[in-house]
Amino acid sequence: MQTQDNKRLATLTLAALGVVYGDIGTSPLYAIKEVFGGAHHPVPINPDNVLGILSLFFWSLIVVVTLKYVAFIMRANNKGEGGIIALMTLALHNGDPASRRQRLLVALGLFGAALFYGDGVITPAISVLSAVEGLELITPAFKPYILPITLGILIGLFLFQRHGTARVGALFGPIMLLWFATLAVFGAFAIVRHPAVLAAVNPLYGVNFLLGNSALGFFALGAVVLCITGAEALYADMGHFGAKPIQYAWLGYVLPALLINYFGQGALLLADPAAIENPFYLLAPDWALYPLVVLATVATVIASQAVISGAFSITRQAIQLGYTPRLEVQHTSDEEIGQIYLPALNWLLLVAIIALVVGFGSSSNLAAAYGIAVTGTMLITNLLAIAVAVRLWQWSPLRAVLGALPFICIDLGFFLANSIKIPDGGWFPLAFGLAVFILLTTWKRGRELLHSRLAADALELRPFIDNVMAGGVGRTPGTAIFMTPAPDAVPHALLHSLKHYKTLHEQVVILSVSVFDVPCVPDIDRVEVHRLPGNFAQVIVQYGFKDEPDIPAALALCADAGLHIDMMDASFFLGRETLIPRLGSEMAYWRELLFVAMFRNAGSATAFFRIPSNRVVELGSQIVL
Repeated sequence: MQTQDNKRLATLTLAALGVVYGDIGTSPLYAIKEVFGGAHHPVPINPDNVLGILSLFFWSLIVVVTLKYVAFIMRANNKGEGGIIALMTLALHNGDPASRRQRLLVALGLFGAALFYGDGVITPAISVLSAVEGLELITPAFKPYILPITLGILIGLFLFQRHGTARVGALFGPIMLLWFATLAVFGAFAIVRHPAVLAAVNPLYGVNFLLGNSALGFFALGAVVLCITGAEALYADMGHFGAKPIQYAWLGYVLPALLINYFGQGALLLADPAAIENPFYLLAPDWALYPLVVLATVATVIASQAVISGAFSITRQAIQLGYTPRLEVQHTSDEEIGQIYLPALNWLLLVAIIALVVGFGSSSNLAAAYGIAVTGTMLITNLLAIAVAVRLWQWSPLRAVLGALPFICIDLGFFLANSIKIPDGGWFPLAFGLAVFILLTTWKRGRELLHSRLAADALELRPFIDNVMAGGVGRTPGTAIFMTPAPDAVPHALLHSLKHYKTLHEQVVILSVSVFDVPCVPDIDRVEVHRLPGNFAQVIVQYGFKDEPDIPAALALCADAGLHIDMMDASFFLGRETLIPRLGSEMAYWRELLFVAMFRNAGSATAFFRIPSNRVVELGSQIVL
């Protein structure tokens, strides 16, 4: 048994290496280069500055990634699930939904998720572009082809998404295993030639650099943060692999390889400051440049794949929790529930990434846009973690704040250093995140407004059933299933059906779906059945935010509660509302117009809940917002 457990842990650790660490693992391509040779406040290359920057890199990886994420934040898991959405649901635990504090936590969580989408756009662009730029070192003749090659790789990556990652997923781990080994080997050769760089482990070098170069040191933090980009992935992907494989991969392999490579690049710069042209590739001998460019490109594609898959996953969670409209979700694997493909989101991301690559033109220019998204998400993670510590772990507010204060100060320093780059590109993730945040909050508020309008006109279910039984309404064979968000009210579709057909089916099921702030609901708790007079029944189907909605499968479970539904003899009646915006409503008119547009373009409930389309009847109504 112990041998099997160890084998499974090793397999999961290798898989985590391929999926989780692609983003942070490709940072050596551009991080050191951006500090000393970037377009924005480059640091002069001299021994004190090189050792100071290396010290900042070392302690950023130790404090922010190792202590904050690996040792602390990963404890805040929602039944094994991590990520900004899971952290937000934990922070909302036992809170009053109407309170100002609760609304603030929701806003923070949603804006953090919105910034994650900005990261999902920037990561593929900067990673692939920085890898392909290595071709310039082989011969300058490649320079005009850098952008076309980059765009070709990115377009191919997004075209492949519809096939899923199952086929190539098994290759990700071994490739990243080779990638990190390559980082360590080339870095070690340079360190052996100039071992003095190892002195940078002493934090005093970093402190002295910041104190001795007050303005320049502050500006440098905006590039130093690039070494920790991808730290959120450790937490976000925890549900796929568990905490231990991610922690073992980081401490035992990824962290040492990254540090050796960064120190190797520092040693190279001390020996030859002209190597700042591209210190990562110049660590390698000439014969290794071609294979290294290929390996780096593959590694950046893997990093991009992980971020894209994360965007798909977080969107599905947002759909389940009611923050985005229903989108078409395609399942690309019969075995892995998390492998999904969202066509609309896929093409939206591709268009945004192409615009970024063409608009910014180089990885150095993109670096200005990168840091602000990462540091903004990290700051929000700190604040949500404080709420989790107080509400869930029963820490005192003072203890929670003091525990998070060092991390807040570090992340705030990184964020402020990146904020000065807003005019140079940092505006993009903020604008992108703000646009996504507006969409998320508008949809949530619009749905609340719509439900309140429907509830105001709704009849109570029990008195309605009594009237039906007393009025002698005719019944026709079969089962009618009416979907509604309010299980105790008469669905509008039922009223319309009775008005038009003057009869009801022999068996009537009032079906509602509830999504809870847990990742998954076990099948034993999937359905809640209440038998009512007149052969009516209430069925409440319960899902977690990572569950896959499947109404026919859920209704099959009702047989255990004595409610037998023959799907071949059942008809689903759905309401199809036409929304009419109006001035003077509880929501701004422009947001009403936006909500109406989103509502019209939302995916159908039929496809989302996997209801057979030939069993569906839609009945329309007009609702004035």
